Amino acid sequence: MYASWNAPDGAGEHSRELALTFDMGRTARLLILPPLFDEHNKLRRQIVEVMRRLYRTGIDSVLPDLPGCNESPAPLENQSLTDWRAAAAEAADRFQATHILAIRGGALMVPPALPGFLYAPSKGRQILRALLRARTIAAREAGREEKVETLLETGRSEGLELAGWHLSPAMISELEQAEIPADPRLQTIDQAALGGSPLWLRAEPSEDSDRADALAAMLAKELAA
Repeated sequence: MYASWNAPDGAGEHSRELALTFDMGRTARLLILPPLFDEHNKLRRQIVEVMRRLYRTGIDSVLPDLPGCNESPAPLENQSLTDWRAAAAEAADRFQATHILAIRGGALMVPPALPGFLYAPSKGRQILRALLRARTIAAREAGREEKVETLLETGRSEGLELAGWHLSPAMISELEQAEIPADPRLQTIDQAALGGSPLWLRAEPSEDSDRADALAAMLAKELAA
């Protein structure tokens, strides 16, 4: 089921965003912060499968659209990591989350004061480098030569289009510096603990029922404890 919520839109206003919810008003309520950019596209089906499994174990969950992503009316080029952090905090409050599940780059947006889980978290610099590498490869295939450092310099002052994503100067600069939060209330779940190959490395969006079972069972056990 879809719900709507008001998120800071990066321009000093609010935008009406959608959130996918599995919600019966139960005690355990998990806010899911998705991966960023193309990894979100590749993992969305898997995330929904995990949410379905959690629902059957008595855990509510919500997957909000961030401003500038999916069906959002807010322009992506207006967003910064700071804006997305503010949006994540707003979603946590709006949906009364008791815990967080941050996946890959979602770890960079975890609101303070909430316990939860970081699944295969990635640093901002890693995410940015992957986007830059994809752009330089595409340029080379088109007969152009682009250098990562030159692109970064441009991005910091003017913004950049990377792999089809229009990123603001603030987003570029903040991704360069963004680190995985070090908080004892956040438990890291490594991909190796689930087995199998990472879905974000596949060429197309996919799902893996065994890995969805494993992650949902791990989360349910921890939340029950």
